[in-house]
Amino acid sequence: MSQDAITPPVRYEHIHTCAQSGARLGRVHTPHGSFMTPAFMPVGTQATVKGMAPEEIAGMGAGIMLSNTYHLWLRPGGDVVRDAGGLHTFMNWKGAVLTDSGGFQVFSLAKPKDITEEGVRFKSHIDGSRLMLSPEKSIEIQNDLGADIIMAFDECTPWPCEYEYAKRSLERTTRWLERCIEAHKNTGKQALFGIIQGGTYPDLRRQSAKEITAFDLPGFAIGGLSVGEPGELMYQMLDETVPLMPWDKPRYLMGVGTPDYLIEGAIRGIDMFDCVLPTRIGRNGTVLTRKGRLIVRDAKCARDFSPIEESCDCYACKNYSRAYIRHLLKAGEMFGLRLCSWHNLHFLMKIMEEVREAIAQDRLLDYRNEFFADFGYKKKV
Repeated sequence: MSQDAITPPVRYEHIHTCAQSGARLGRVHTPHGSFMTPAFMPVGTQATVKGMAPEEIAGMGAGIMLSNTYHLWLRPGGDVVRDAGGLHTFMNWKGAVLTDSGGFQVFSLAKPKDITEEGVRFKSHIDGSRLMLSPEKSIEIQNDLGADIIMAFDECTPWPCEYEYAKRSLERTTRWLERCIEAHKNTGKQALFGIIQGGTYPDLRRQSAKEITAFDLPGFAIGGLSVGEPGELMYQMLDETVPLMPWDKPRYLMGVGTPDYLIEGAIRGIDMFDCVLPTRIGRNGTVLTRKGRLIVRDAKCARDFSPIEESCDCYACKNYSRAYIRHLLKAGEMFGLRLCSWHNLHFLMKIMEEVREAIAQDRLLDYRNEFFADFGYKKKV
């Protein structure tokens, strides 16, 4: 038996379980280094985190970045990235990389009738050309991209979604996973994660969790949440799903990045999160602080010469004032957008560092209550 068959390319190491919350502290090992969990993954949709250099992202403590299969397939093409030596070389990123399957993007572009057992037909958002993405094609592209973790092609159902459709969809996602496993040609270097679906129906979440985790994969994700449903409903689905996921493998909650979701997800046993939120709101002149969101564009910041946050040690807060950043934003200077994005990414990275510390100290529920009270969220008990 080959060494590749013996040692999975990605593995989870458990370090500590929080006695107060049951949350877990761990480490995920990949071919491009290890990172501590729970972890937030910055999103580099088109092989870059918008407005940021890879060295800057690494300097914040990020050990893994997410890139998008759909966007890189269309531009510059999976074969171009492959010929460049893979995503790590192409974008000069030394850490781990996770690529999504492209499913979320194509389903947002497709009509229900375009989704068949074969795959999904849709129009390119760039030139309107007709395209087809199947489980096999998604895996082929991700094999070319060379990410450490690749995601199975699944159907992300909307919210709300009718019960019967959610059931048919999750069952198709299971069949698609079988095809993804068969198509995966680089098992020694790339870990394929399966994705649990089922909408917001507890029995369907349990069904999908049992079906997907029946496959002996290096890790598993929860998809189809944070798509518009109330937060409490998402937490209910996590409570139904996470206990059915393997203890000794990474657990990834897709598309989640607000502070409350990160903390509540960690409490429920999630290891990995991702979201475009920090850079998206940063480009709109909004920043995250311990007291809630601050719109730096607002007139109240025009003569505010304090940093975004006094207690923050990010590059933006150590060197620039709210008034200066507002000036940059109003003048249309891209440096202002960079500073807002820089702060927001650092803010979420810091939260996850504090979450890990709180788990190690067996006080994550206390940390949540303290953070929520300051931020303005409804206080938990």
